[in-house]
Amino acid sequence: MADTKNIAILGASGYTGAELVRLIATHPQIQIAAMSAERKAGMEMGAVFPHLRHLDLPTLVKIDAIDFADIDLCFCALPHATSQQVIKALPKSLKVVDLSADFRLRDPEVYAKWYGGQHDALECQAEAVYGLTEFYREQIKSARLVAGTGCNAATGQYALRPLIADGLIDLDDIIIDLKTGVSGAGRSPKEGLLHAELSEGAHPYAIGGTHRHLAEFDQEFSAIAGRDVRVQFTPTLLPANRGIIANVYVKGDPQAIYNSMRQAYDNEPFIEVLPFGEAPSTRHVRGSNYAHVGVTGDRVAGRTIVFAALDNLTKGSSGQALQNANLMLGLPETMGLEMAPVFP
Repeated sequence: MADTKNIAILGASGYTGAELVRLIATHPQIQIAAMSAERKAGMEMGAVFPHLRHLDLPTLVKIDAIDFADIDLCFCALPHATSQQVIKALPKSLKVVDLSADFRLRDPEVYAKWYGGQHDALECQAEAVYGLTEFYREQIKSARLVAGTGCNAATGQYALRPLIADGLIDLDDIIIDLKTGVSGAGRSPKEGLLHAELSEGAHPYAIGGTHRHLAEFDQEFSAIAGRDVRVQFTPTLLPANRGIIANVYVKGDPQAIYNSMRQAYDNEPFIEVLPFGEAPSTRHVRGSNYAHVGVTGDRVAGRTIVFAALDNLTKGSSGQALQNANLMLGLPETMGLEMAPVFP
């Protein structure tokens, strides 16, 4: 097609890179023109990910071998700290969607606190737009650089942003109990992610308020409320490949909270609010760009449980990235993303 957009994927040998390839493979107006993978340069994508063997894809190369002259948009699926070094060296006219943590936080001092080092691309950080599509849609349309959210951070925000904005909950008593699949930890070998270490159990981690996605909750919730908001957040690693589900405990009227959710997401193509009293499941969003939100009352009057579930690799990362890329390229936001979840 004459109006087909050429994109590059940097860091294509990771899980989010492979997920981008899977999604873009059936996109009618985007084609993959280049892919990088430093340690696997020279390899075919089908050798790295056999489930993509049927696709006609460019050979993996090192980043410095890519000619960006004819690239309309670049997805950067590299680790944090590496991503900022790469992005600041890219052509300034190139549109970029970053899937790392490098540009999510607006305050450089906050970034240094949570990620253990000074930010080295402050000019890029200053122009980055936070990539939670449903709440930053208009800014994303005109952005050059979009910073994808953390997958856990996105899940918690879908459960809470409308309620904070509408003033419906006690901001000093919010508990996010979140369970997540192991693919969120990336593809690099780690002892704690071996099958024998992970299977047949559930493992809380980053306990006591140490998880880096808390910085996104602090930033976003405080901006909405106009005051400091500090949630209690504990993630638990599940012996599952994909999926995140958040059980969020708040003080507020259940019916008012449910009405707020319905109103906030009524016209959102990828957010489904379930009937009152129904909880979502990760199995019902697997492999899709949909998020399911549920609300139920607690047995204690004045308390409510809000649920949110999504696929960490799709809606929590690569699907979100493609949704944002569509907006940046002037394409329909839902293009290439309306596949149904995989079930069972």
